[in-house]
Amino acid sequence: MSHRTSLVFSYDTPRVAAAVYSAVRVEASDIEGDRTDAAVERDGDTVRVTVEGADLTALRAGVNTWTTLVGVAESTYETGRRTANQHS
Repeated sequence: MSHRTSLVFSYDTPRVAAAVYSAVRVEASDIEGDRTDAAVERDGDTVRVTVEGADLTALRAGVNTWTTLVGVAESTYETGRRTANQHS
């Protein structure tokens, strides 16, 4: 792969980062293709997604995919948190 970028997502607590990481890390091996590759790591309250693409078009597509996946994980976590607070 000839192009690479890292997407860094910082959260208020390590618990939120762990939830997002757990939700998206399984996708790293599932959505790899011939033109893109990705790795997901967590360190404390930060999740890092490193996306590699064979060309800039593939890299852009990979970044769009991973930004969306992380956004969905964040939204899902927040919805679950609000629902739990309503029932406590």
